[in-house]
Amino acid sequence: MNTTHDWADTVDANHLGQIRQGFAEFAPDGPGHLVLEVVAYAADEAASRGGGRCVVTLHTDGSVSVKDDGRGTDTRVDEHGGVVKKPVMATKDLRFFDLPEAERLPDGHPRRGMSVVAALSEWLIHTNRRINGSWSQRYEHGIPVTDLEPVEADGTTGTCIRFLPNEALRSRWLLTTGDLARWSEHWPDLALRLDDQRDGEGRPSR
Repeated sequence: MNTTHDWADTVDANHLGQIRQGFAEFAPDGPGHLVLEVVAYAADEAASRGGGRCVVTLHTDGSVSVKDDGRGTDTRVDEHGGVVKKPVMATKDLRFFDLPEAERLPDGHPRRGMSVVAALSEWLIHTNRRINGSWSQRYEHGIPVTDLEPVEADGTTGTCIRFLPNEALRSRWLLTTGDLARWSEHWPDLALRLDDQRDGEGRPSR
């Protein structure tokens, strides 16, 4: 049974195109909303496990990464023995996308799913660490441009989503520890930490 994503379709080009055309609707607060879309999945995982941690990093190249300590994105083995990852990036989340009343994020806007982040990013790298293996995959504007590439195990599990928002969305935007504190009120099972590596005027005050 498909409860969150349809495993039969790895890329829904029409869905991704709809997001890109309606970016003002799907990313109403720019990069900040995209970060929340990613953190929401870490919060789901933390709630299911009775707690979890997540680090949001603002990188010097303008990209953002969200790293959690969960179980990693679900994977399956196909009939040929290859690893297949749940298509969370390039297909719609069946719980949310067509049901804007289903859940609101801390910014008050509807939750739509990870495909919004992938479609509205110049590039996105999904690193997935599970007990049975670790892989990474790169997307450009929501389309996978690499296969699942094995990553050396480091003794941890979880996901790291690093993405560069499209130029139309990029601007100087503030993300502070106060914002994360408010998000933690919304998601009490998730401990959030901010790591701002930017320099100069783009660096928010703490």
